[in-house]
Amino acid sequence: MTQYGFYFDATRCTGCKTCEAACRDYHDLPLDLTYRHVYELEGGTWIQAADGTWTTDSYTFYTSFACSHCDDPACTQVCPTGAMHKGDDGLVSVDTHRCIGCGYCELACPYGNPHVDRDKGHSVKCDGCASRVAAGEQPVCVEACSMRALEFGPVEKLNQGDGRAAVAPLPDPSVTTPNFYIKNCAAAQPSGSTSCVVANEAEVK
Repeated sequence: MTQYGFYFDATRCTGCKTCEAACRDYHDLPLDLTYRHVYELEGGTWIQAADGTWTTDSYTFYTSFACSHCDDPACTQVCPTGAMHKGDDGLVSVDTHRCIGCGYCELACPYGNPHVDRDKGHSVKCDGCASRVAAGEQPVCVEACSMRALEFGPVEKLNQGDGRAAVAPLPDPSVTTPNFYIKNCAAAQPSGSTSCVVANEAEVK
């Protein structure tokens, strides 16, 4: 089985969110939903010296991610009907004819990727733009990135940077073994770090 995955170069990302917008537009999603999120992380402090001058160790970095199409996906393990499944290409998708909209996948995923669409009556999520990939194209988020910070392909051929993503605000990769690889920027903080906060929390909920 071929396993596809994503690579993200955090040293290139400017946080423009074009990948988010392209995903939402291509899949005709409402404004409160997108399959790809760009998190803005910030931390550090400003300190005033006795002479009145200021110094800082403040920083900002971005983490862009969608479904990680994990080797051990939590969403498929809890799905009672088998609707959430991995295909022969390793991409995790929803069989909408089998999904009953129970929401277990949404609760189980540590990345928060599946979402139950109550209007449609079933879960929806990033499927790696499977139809585009089958046609020899790239996922729309990858194609839209002007900084070429995103790549997609078979993991054995994919740029793997610093390894599987272990950066805030994502969980440790040992949880589900995600097929999401990253090149960290200098400001990046590790998974579980409490030294940074999500500055755009309302936007990515």
